[in-house]
Amino acid sequence: MKISRHSRIALAAFAVGLGAGLIGGCDPAAPAKAPVAAEIDAQSVCELDGMLLADYPGPKAQIRYADQDEPAFFCDTVELLNTLLLPEQVRKVDAAWVQDMGSADWERPRGHWIDARTAFYVLGSKRHGSMGPTIASFAAEADAAKFAGEYGGRVLPFAEISVEMVDLSGGALHDQHM
Repeated sequence: MKISRHSRIALAAFAVGLGAGLIGGCDPAAPAKAPVAAEIDAQSVCELDGMLLADYPGPKAQIRYADQDEPAFFCDTVELLNTLLLPEQVRKVDAAWVQDMGSADWERPRGHWIDARTAFYVLGSKRHGSMGPTIASFAAEADAAKFAGEYGGRVLPFAEISVEMVDLSGGALHDQHM
């Protein structure tokens, strides 16, 4: 069987491209794919207390640690923010997400994951989450301000939240539903 010159050139180009793709795929200097938020299902449990996330209202959160394939879920944004801001936190965090409550349903939040470090937060509102008083998270500052106008609280970007604002010692103590 005789292969035309044009077919040999096309075959060679394909082989070079395939080889480059295989080599490039193994390049340790190649940028890693950005982690993607996982979705909550009926078996998703809180990293800190084992509560089933799907059973409770309010915004949820998750962290993707560099040394862990599966995300660490949190049943409350206060837990996530406390974990991220603690000076003792030494595990490398690849990504952290909270739910955009401007889009998600408060009673049964699903999806609408946003970067926790770019979100706007409402502290001190009347709305409760899984652990009682919670911090509502939003992608847009305007949505956070609207929520604060309706339920009280103050709007802050991630950079203005301190460890003292996300103290975990009071959440369960104030929960009237447990």
